[in-house]
Amino acid sequence: MTTLPNQPITVCPFHATEADERECAAANDFLNRLHAEIDAEDPPLPLAERIAWFRARRESTRTDAWHVWEGDRVIARGAVHLSRNGENPHLAFFSIGVLPEFRRQGIGRTLLALIAETARRENRRLLLTDTNARVPAGELVLTHIGFAKALESHTNRLMIDDVDRDRLRDWVADGPVRAPGLHLGEWIGPYPEADIEAIADLLHVMNTTPRGDLEMEDMRITPAILREKEANQQAAGVQRWTLYAQESATGAFAGFTEIYWHPNRPHMVGQGWTGVVPAFRGRKIGLWLKAAMLGKILGELPDVRSIRTGNADSNAAMLAINHELGFRPYIATAAWQGETDRVLAYLAGA
Repeated sequence: MTTLPNQPITVCPFHATEADERECAAANDFLNRLHAEIDAEDPPLPLAERIAWFRARRESTRTDAWHVWEGDRVIARGAVHLSRNGENPHLAFFSIGVLPEFRRQGIGRTLLALIAETARRENRRLLLTDTNARVPAGELVLTHIGFAKALESHTNRLMIDDVDRDRLRDWVADGPVRAPGLHLGEWIGPYPEADIEAIADLLHVMNTTPRGDLEMEDMRITPAILREKEANQQAAGVQRWTLYAQESATGAFAGFTEIYWHPNRPHMVGQGWTGVVPAFRGRKIGLWLKAAMLGKILGELPDVRSIRTGNADSNAAMLAINHELGFRPYIATAAWQGETDRVLAYLAGA
């Protein structure tokens, strides 16, 4: 525990898997309020769901976190995530959040020092984080410290009332015409064990998406990582639907799209990854998949009012599909990276 000078607040490590309900409730209140600053339309996350995420098993990632307390409430949080599967061993992903009324008091700097020192000890030379345009203080601080903006993105949103259902039916009907020899199938919930190796290989297509100037290696997706992710989602009540395109003659997977939703938030759906294997591109398979998924949402999730997805601003191919479907920019975001040694030098000077 650390007490900040001249302030009646303390900084304490937060061990998510061991935290009691009081700690979890205070953290949930803080995180819900922080998220409301970004999007007040979203309902707060229920405590039980948050605890499920806190308790999640993450063999592939180590997370160190700290909470800043004022009395019995959390007013700030910092966390650093380190891969443990050999992926991107030079990177430390981090996040810092401070309630608006406690900003510009040195709390974020204290948390950044803990994060940067952890990265140094673990030989992670590069720090990576993101900002949201609805909280402009983040970009100002990172620029001042010396971080570089490496990738600009948007959360794009489709309002269900804006969907052109006639065009949607046409896109679905046109799919097998443009891509003869392919058919669509679905995986509802966990991936089938018989196909898990092939599915892991298929998901590696996401390594072809734009990364801007980010110094990141390709993702290493394994069946074990997929099962870990599925177990954590199921524990939190998250539902996943996946549609895939498959070559009928060979059984080869040509592409996929996935969505996530939760019964606690029936009005919204999160569009996850969509990818088409390079050898199958040029036949509008991505549009076919996403149109078919949108039709499934319309038919089976009647309470949904909007669908959100994240896309790099440089991902022209996916943005063209999303724009045709009716997605429009909603929230601007950016990924930033900074050398650990440079951040530590800045903090020492400050």
